[in-house]
Amino acid sequence: MSRGFRVVEPGLLASVQDLGRPGYARLGVSRGGAADRGALRLANRLVGNAEDAAGIEVTAGDFSGYAESPLLVAVTGALASVDVDDRPASTNAPLSLAAGARLAIGRPTAGLRNYVAIAGGVTSEITLRSRSYSRLGGLGAALAPDDLVPIGTGASASPVVDHAAIPSPPVDATTLAALPGPRRHWFSDEAVAQLMATTYRVTAELDRTGIRLDGPAVPRCREEELPSEGMVRGAVQIPASGRPIIFLSDHPATGGYPVPLVLTPDAADHAAQLTPGMTVRFALE
Repeated sequence: MSRGFRVVEPGLLASVQDLGRPGYARLGVSRGGAADRGALRLANRLVGNAEDAAGIEVTAGDFSGYAESPLLVAVTGALASVDVDDRPASTNAPLSLAAGARLAIGRPTAGLRNYVAIAGGVTSEITLRSRSYSRLGGLGAALAPDDLVPIGTGASASPVVDHAAIPSPPVDATTLAALPGPRRHWFSDEAVAQLMATTYRVTAELDRTGIRLDGPAVPRCREEELPSEGMVRGAVQIPASGRPIIFLSDHPATGGYPVPLVLTPDAADHAAQLTPGMTVRFALE
């Protein structure tokens, strides 16, 4: 029997993700990797893996699969039901799966993405020093029914139950911490004050690339075109419509709209758990 995890139902989107592939922006490839890096790091610690080991990112639940050999797993991220052989199981804690045991994750009641870490880590093919799937970069593929996710032979350390590091999924009217962006000067003080004071609504236009927000337009004080420049995860870009876009892990490597704010790493993780209809505000850290 092979050492692996067999996907039965991938749900809306399930993919292999690690902490991404930094250093390839010059080739037009953004870092990518887990949308909520903190949740993946926590899942890996819970099963004794290195924090950068690859796991499975599950979007919007309805995911299931079974162990083809005994496995130690942990599920973190969004608040969702987790069952092992149709019996309720804990999140944010190590779970032992016997060979043939079925793991299922329901639709989240808070948050959007769950992470499944498996002791030994996912050992799928490495491309540009990462195992992460990137739709925008055309690297790898999303998981499909009957895919076998290969798992390494052992973890590097004893599992760590790290309850103090378990973040709460975002709720409505959440606040995202940010720092001034590289194009803050493209906006007047009044426009930035408006941006910080506005409560924006998360639209249905969201994926691993980014999130479009709806609310009052943020006016620029400069009208010329901005040459394309490098982008990072957490960049808050103001396009021609004036309504902010938050870039997530699979953001384009470059962009041509000004960025007045950049989310902190923790806030970028938090943004990856936002769902349509929620409201958010920005706060300078």
